[in-house]
Amino acid sequence: MMYQIKDWQDLTIQDDYMFKLIMSRKRICKKMLEKILRISIDDLVYIEDEKSMKASYDSKGVRLDVYVKDDKHTVYNIEMQVRKPENEGLYKRTRYYQSMIDGDLLKAGVDYDELNPTYIIFICPFEPFHEGRHMYTFRNYCTEDKDIELQDGTVKLFLNTKGTMDDVEPDVKAFLEYVDGVMSPDDFVQEIDEAIRNVKMQESERVRYMTYTLKLKEERKIGHEAGFREGMEKGMEKGMEKGLEKGLQKGTQKGKLETALKMLKDGVAVEKIAKYTGLSPDMITALKQ
Repeated sequence: MMYQIKDWQDLTIQDDYMFKLIMSRKRICKKMLEKILRISIDDLVYIEDEKSMKASYDSKGVRLDVYVKDDKHTVYNIEMQVRKPENEGLYKRTRYYQSMIDGDLLKAGVDYDELNPTYIIFICPFEPFHEGRHMYTFRNYCTEDKDIELQDGTVKLFLNTKGTMDDVEPDVKAFLEYVDGVMSPDDFVQEIDEAIRNVKMQESERVRYMTYTLKLKEERKIGHEAGFREGMEKGMEKGMEKGLEKGLQKGTQKGKLETALKMLKDGVAVEKIAKYTGLSPDMITALKQ
C-alpha cells in the first residue's frame, strides 16, 4: 500500500518530517533526552543534520532522524519509528544502526577502544514487546551472571506510547501520550505543541515541505514504474502472462512493452496500441493502470 503524504497543516510530532524539524531545536531535543534518561546535559552538538551514512562496501544506507553528541561525548540517535517492520526487523535495525554509527565514528579518527558511548532510542506508537512497559532498555549482560555487564558503551532504548505500567515519570508519560495525540498541561508537551504551531505558520517551512513532498513523489513514481516494468518482464519470463510468451523472444517482449508504454503516455487508444504491438487489450489496460 502506498504511504499517503500528509498536508502541511496535518503534520504532527509523529510524522517523520515534523519530528526531525522540531528536534532540530536544541532546547527541545536536549530537554527530551534529559527527561527520558534522567540525566543533565550542558550542551548538544548536531553531528550532521539528517546524517546520511553509507558503508564503503555496497550496502543499504542509513538516514538518521536525530544524531547528536553531548558535552560528555555521548552520542545519541533518536528515531520516530511509526511502523513496526515484519518479524524481527525492528530489533535488528538497532544492530545495523549501531554498526553504522560506530563505523562513522571510526572514520572520524576515533580509535576502537575510545569509541563514544552511544544511545539508540526508538519512539514507537505501538507495543514493541507486548509487556505493557513504556520503556524497554537493553544493555549487554553475561548470560551466566547477569551482574556482569559488557562495558561496550552501547544502549538501545525503546519508548512505547501504548504502555500501561506505572514505570516512567509523569513528564515522560505525558510526552509519550502527546506522541499518540493526547494533549496535556505538561510544560514540555505545551512547549513542543507551541513549536509545531509556530513552525506551521512559517511560509518558508511550508515551501520546504512542499518541495520535499514533490521530490518524494517523483522518486516513488520512478521507483514504481521501474518496479512495475521489471515485474511485468519477470512475469512474462515465468509464464504469468498468458498469450504473450508464446512465440515471442525476450527482447521482442521487452520492446513491445516499452513501445506500448510510450504510446500510452502519448494518449494513443488501447485498440490502436494492440493493433501495432500485438499485445492484448487486457495487457495494455494493465499497463495503463
